[in-house]
Amino acid sequence: MSVQRILIFLLAALLAACGKPEPIVIGFIAGLSNRTTDTGEAARNALTLAIEERNAAGGIGGRPLQLLVGDDGQDAATAHQAMQALIRARPAVIVGPYTSAMADVILPLADAAGVVVLSPVITAMHFVGKDDMLIRLNRSTRDNAADYARVLAERGLHRLAVAYDVRNRAFSESWLAELRSQFPAYGGEVIAAVEFESAADTMFSEVAARLLETEPDGLLFIANAVDVARLAQQTRKLSPNVPLAAAEWAASEQLVELGGQAVNGLLIAQSHNRTDEAPRFTAFRDAYRARFQRDPGYSAIASYDAGIVLFQALERRKSGQSVKDAVLRHGPYPGLQHLIEIDAFGDSTRPIHFAEIRDGQFVLVR
Repeated sequence: MSVQRILIFLLAALLAACGKPEPIVIGFIAGLSNRTTDTGEAARNALTLAIEERNAAGGIGGRPLQLLVGDDGQDAATAHQAMQALIRARPAVIVGPYTSAMADVILPLADAAGVVVLSPVITAMHFVGKDDMLIRLNRSTRDNAADYARVLAERGLHRLAVAYDVRNRAFSESWLAELRSQFPAYGGEVIAAVEFESAADTMFSEVAARLLETEPDGLLFIANAVDVARLAQQTRKLSPNVPLAAAEWAASEQLVELGGQAVNGLLIAQSHNRTDEAPRFTAFRDAYRARFQRDPGYSAIASYDAGIVLFQALERRKSGQSVKDAVLRHGPYPGLQHLIEIDAFGDSTRPIHFAEIRDGQFVLVR
């Protein structure tokens, strides 16, 4: 082959390479085949939407974003396998997980690989204040339990019986411990705590009966939306008027869809304001509805915020700067409903809003 032909071949190869910039791989991990699929699917949908919008605007520095999805199945072995597969793809960051139990599994793998894990929602206290590869975009169980303690006491619910799911033990036990620590300051007391393991055959009627036999002022459930709905249904059969509350984990659309009349009046906190009519939020809400034919829940909004954080950090990242350092240094970030500020340990916070379920709707009460 002549020198001229070699040069032409190399130039053509170079032009072809220039025409297809290497994508930036974004990993995602959540429960997509288990009892918390509503949370995982909403989160995946929102991140998909954020990436589609960013790619339509030119990506990051002309490079498109490519989403790789992993299913943790809310199972340690499944999560371990999914996380290893994502790490092998060499992602810039992995968005997730969405329960503290799964964070316990995947974070050691992320630390060993040096891959940033950007979790929109996990809250357990043993993830707070640590210099590792985890960046959290949510409050802590301490923050949330303190607000619940105050609001429940204001409602006259001073003697609480609590049911909590040990399948997500890292979260539920942290949440319960913080409530027990802070409730007495408001004249409150946890008079009973009944553990259960989330499963299709869990005897929620027995859990409800054990809670009610203590004659509490109200019941509090620390569980996912599916299990809170079932607990509420079994409770209403035994005590139609006992006040109910649930930890923020259950605040998805599935709670209303599955709970029906049984969850009417239930108190629950949410990490977003559903009544927000600010143009930026309504634009996201309308785009999400158009793309997925349903309203975005808390995990969707938090995951879209994760996209906002990630895109700004990657766009402003300097040559040689790690992704973790870029995320920590290039804020604050304009979230959909609040300014996201991340501290040196990768911890953040967000506002909280209490709602009651009334006639199939989440109605803000404070």
